[in-house]
Amino acid sequence: MSSKLLRIGFIGGGKMAQAMAKGFISAGLTKPESIVSSCHPSDTVSLKAFKDLGAEALTENIPVVQKSQVVIVSVKPHIVPIALGDLKAVKFDNDKLFLSVAMGVTIKQLEQILPKDSRVIRVMPNTPALVQSGASVFVKGNLATEGDTTVAKKLLQSIGTCEEVSESMMDAITALSGSGPAYVYLFIEALADGGVKMGLPRDLAYRLAAQTVLGSGRMVRETKEHPGVLKDDVTSPGGSTATGIHFLEERAFRGTVIGAIEAATKRCKEVAQSGH
Repeated sequence: MSSKLLRIGFIGGGKMAQAMAKGFISAGLTKPESIVSSCHPSDTVSLKAFKDLGAEALTENIPVVQKSQVVIVSVKPHIVPIALGDLKAVKFDNDKLFLSVAMGVTIKQLEQILPKDSRVIRVMPNTPALVQSGASVFVKGNLATEGDTTVAKKLLQSIGTCEEVSESMMDAITALSGSGPAYVYLFIEALADGGVKMGLPRDLAYRLAAQTVLGSGRMVRETKEHPGVLKDDVTSPGGSTATGIHFLEERAFRGTVIGAIEAATKRCKEVAQSGH
């Protein structure tokens, strides 16, 4: 399968699908007219979003698969059997790669639901893919080829970073990087609220908070220093940073964040077991 100007289909057109589509287009891997999506007829917001993008927006899933080389399954987990159930009755050519971003739906389940001998890769991206700063991981299915892996990597690297992992890690990864942007947005909001409380204009506080988080993340990634070392570099004896850290630690800041990842991981496992 050629990875140049791919014909990409989305079964499900929600926020993640929109973020990925925009990222792929921005990276030059496809173009709007080479993208097709399917949404429930009642989901007028998603249908409009893909039409506004210049892509084709449908309300049926089979034409999406027929028109695409790469089919991205981006519906909610309990919808996957319904959305993909009709595909088994249709004869497709073999040049199809299915990427699934449905939380908790395993490779085994996908391969059972999809037509026989389907090539599947399970993916966990996150919403910063919209600005080509996503953190994605993937698990290769039993029939996926090295060429499929190359295509998946190229797509995912176009919207951020990408790593191959074992499927046993997926629930914890979902809790960390999948849900993580929500935790970070909450932290940015709290940083800005603190600045406003102490007299800063809100617009300035948000700009400074967002850039501080962005810059700190890049420091960890690019210097490869342990976060504790970088924290110590900022923390002068008897200074304001040390005082602030003490305040956070008294209120179990790190323990609370660790607990959030643990709770979210457990919820991912519950969703995978129940399908809801």
